[in-house]
Amino acid sequence: MSEYGALTPEKVVEIQDIVTVHYFEYTSDFFFPGEAHDFWEFLYVDKGRVEVAAGDKNFILKKGMAIFHKPYEFHKLWADGVVAPNLVVVSFHCSSPAMKFFENRILSLDDQQRDLLGIILEEAEAAFSSNLADPSLKRLTRESNAPFGAEQVITVSLELLLISLIRRGVAGSTRITSTICEQAQQDTFAAVVGYLNRNIGRKITLGDVCRDNLCGCSMLQKIFREKTGGGVMEYFGKMKISRAKQEIREGKKNFTQIANGLGYSSIQYFSRHFKKITGMTPSEYSSSVKLVAENEKKCPILLDR
Repeated sequence: MSEYGALTPEKVVEIQDIVTVHYFEYTSDFFFPGEAHDFWEFLYVDKGRVEVAAGDKNFILKKGMAIFHKPYEFHKLWADGVVAPNLVVVSFHCSSPAMKFFENRILSLDDQQRDLLGIILEEAEAAFSSNLADPSLKRLTRESNAPFGAEQVITVSLELLLISLIRRGVAGSTRITSTICEQAQQDTFAAVVGYLNRNIGRKITLGDVCRDNLCGCSMLQKIFREKTGGGVMEYFGKMKISRAKQEIREGKKNFTQIANGLGYSSIQYFSRHFKKITGMTPSEYSSSVKLVAENEKKCPILLDR
């Protein structure tokens, strides 16, 4: 009888199925409206940066950063409108308890981990006849002349990547904390405020703002309510009136010119909106400004001696 005993290796991370493998080269205005599914999805930014929404969280991923979307988590993403991003997306089924590590976590890949990701892409190109750059791809098609063991190499490399990331643990990753979300929201808020400033002379809608800034309307409204106490268009209206007050004080334009320059359809609408925001008509405000200026002229100037 043999004295040797066989040991069945413990499989802490085991991939059951590969769903898709993608390498995307998107345009700078790319927008993906979002989805949820019953498998894990790994997203890695190979170039540029993207803004990602996962559940009710919103944050920015830059080159070298990655995130895992857990099963049934709704997620969407969009480019920043400046740099065209390159993205790697791998989706798969894995029921291993160790996968809980990747929930709500942003990661940075080191050289070895990027090499494993490169192997996955290289083997996928050889193993499947599917177009890996097609965002509508839902099912991989096997290549009839695929290299021996290509699919297993993909699976093993992905398992090695996951194990490597878990081993590195907290030192190499960051929880998606409220601080990260707040910074992302602040970036979005600042970008939209800049957009509103640049378009202060136009008649734009909330839909225009969201489309041009690649933001979801409900999320953007939530950010503005938290930061300003009102919605996006309410904030935009106050910006217009603030600019109108400035131009009235400067005294270089009449009310009609100011109204036209700020995108109002009529002087009457401008006057009503001005009074709603300030409690005064443009004429009343102009008179109050002149009164203050005249009073200042009558006051003696006192100098320290």
